[in-house]
This record gives sequence, structure tokens and C-alpha cells, in this order.
Amino acid sequence: MVEHNKGAKPGHQEHCNGLVIAAHGRHYLVQARVGDASLKLQCVTRGKKSDVAVGDRVKLKLTSPNQGVIEAIDQRESLLYRSDQYKSKLLAANVTQLFIVVATEPGFADDLISRALVAAEAAGVKARIVLNKTDIVDALEKTRQRLTLYASLGYPVHEVSARAFPEQTCATLQPLLAGQSTILIGQSGMGKSSLINLIVPDADIAVREISAALDTGKHTTTFTRLYEMDAADQSLDGNPANIIDSPGFQEFGLYQLSEGMLERAFVEFTPYLGKCKFYNCHHLIEPSCAVLEAVKENKIAPMRHQLYVQLLHESSQKLY
Repeated sequence: MVEHNKGAKPGHQEHCNGLVIAAHGRHYLVQARVGDASLKLQCVTRGKKSDVAVGDRVKLKLTSPNQGVIEAIDQRESLLYRSDQYKSKLLAANVTQLFIVVATEPGFADDLISRALVAAEAAGVKARIVLNKTDIVDALEKTRQRLTLYASLGYPVHEVSARAFPEQTCATLQPLLAGQSTILIGQSGMGKSSLINLIVPDADIAVREISAALDTGKHTTTFTRLYEMDAADQSLDGNPANIIDSPGFQEFGLYQLSEGMLERAFVEFTPYLGKCKFYNCHHLIEPSCAVLEAVKENKIAPMRHQLYVQLLHESSQKLY
């Protein structure tokens, strides 16, 4: 049951600013300040627009004590989204870092990790990998070996176990979260919810409130949601910290990225860009291609180059 907000007078049609903390379809939950009160408002957009993302700072107009209409989106510092051939799906706005959560078991897809890293680079967002369930020692060494490629590219790998070693997990992650807006992504079963519940003690309560407000049911993560963290988690300059949980997904389409964006989003390509024989080299089959030569010499992992080729193909198939 969601409490009715008090203090807002529907007849006044007050304008205010807010932070989008959850999204489900074209329905949004916005944390807003109206006068001296901090309210959670159920909001919609004008018309059929659905270009609002969790993490957006918005301007809205109250239409009742706990409802409003989003009228404008403030300028974004970053936007993470995925897309397929037909449409795009906004993940979160104004994030400063991305945690890719993997686990010793069940198995995870390298393709998803690399795609998430490419998306982070394209959006100008820092990326880290969080290896959960390190207490499952039988699979630990093999999993570590799989992650060495990403560590060698400069992406930090942090080992935790939310259930077996909760205090150590908090000690590892909380300094990384301070003063940041962090989104957690990963396949189902990796333990994202366990991590969220550990870091945000009231997360379960918040989920029930948000689910009731958006009428989505209470048992599965079917929507992206933002949790504001305690004042103690602010950075030294006072920047507030928040953490965003997203539904588990198996595919991460990046049809929206152009060829130029793609080649710059593979960090290991950087030393070789501009050194190919042809200025408009696509790094596919061209002669004297510096990137292809680096692949042959194992300076670029073949798996990563194969993903680049796949993403280049996908971007040429976009229909919207």
C-alpha cells in the first residue's frame, strides 16, 4: 500500500523538479520536493512520449496530491541504452559508472560483458566487473581466468560474495559507490538482488512501494529502479550517491552505435586507429590494416575483434 502524499494541493497545479526513480512502460515514479515535503509521485509524460529514463532529472506539474505530468527532461550527463533492429530501450540516465555483475555459477556470457563494456565506453561511463559468489571455490579459478582479458584492458575486477561474506562485500563495494550514480547490470542469477539488498538495507521495502505505485507485481524485477543511498555514502564534495538495479537480460543490442563510435569504444583499438593504410579502413578485410595486424599478433583478442565485426553488421541493419 503506497501512502498518499500530503501537502500538495491538486487545485494549484504546482510545478516542481524531481528525480525519476522507477520506470515501467510509460509510467514513472518520481522523487520530488514540493515545498518542504519530499514526495513520491506517480507520473506520465505528455502524449505518447516514452523517452524518460530512470536517473533523469525532470520538471513536472502536479495534477493531484501524488500524481504529475513530466513536462521536460533536464540535460543529461550520460545515457545508457540498448537497442535491437527495431527499437531502443533506455537503461538509465546520468550514471557515472556501470557494474557488470557476473558469478562463478551459473555461467555468464562473455558476449554480454563485452557489449556492456562497449556501451559504457560509448556513453563515457566508467565500467567495473563485480565477480560474485567467490565462495563457490570449485569454479573460482576458471572464472578468474575468463576475466583476465577484461582486467588486461583496464577494467577493474572486484571479487565478492554477498551471501557468504556480506561484511567483506560491503567493505569492498561501498568506497566504490560513494558519490557515484551506479547502475548494476547482468544476466539473471548472478546475485544482483543480493548485492542491492546488502548495500541498501531498505531495498525490499522500496521495491514493494514502487511495485504498488507502478502496479507491476512484487516478486520479480520487471523494471529499472533507483535507490538513493545514505548521506554517509556521499563523496567528500557532497555529491549524493545512488544505485540503480536493472532487470536481468540475456541480450545487449547496440544497433544504435555508428562505425566511428564502435571503433573508439574498443579501448584496445586505440593505439592502432589512424595507422591503417586506408583512411576509411573498416578493420574487416582491408590490406595493411593496423587493427587486423594487431589481432594476428594477439595484441587484440580475436574474440573482441569478432564482436566488433558483429556489432558493425548489426548497426547496418537498423530499421528505425
